[in-house]
Amino acid sequence: MKQKLIFSLFSILFFLKGNAQCAMCRAVLESEEGQSTAQGVNDGIMYLMAIPYLLVAGIGFMVYWKFFREKKEIK
Repeated sequence: MKQKLIFSLFSILFFLKGNAQCAMCRAVLESEEGQSTAQGVNDGIMYLMAIPYLLVAGIGFMVYWKFFREKKEIK
């Protein structure tokens, strides 16, 4: 169980460092000199992408935990 948790955390941190811009957004934002807007757009895309995964993982964990606890109490 501990190995799965470590793997999950590593995967989340690994994917949060990626570039999430589509080709058109990248082309428009690269023409800008400052690049601060491009970084802001990239961070926003990553934030919007991560929230649904965290919600689904949280709900899945709660369902698993409830099932596991009920099974243990029956014994």
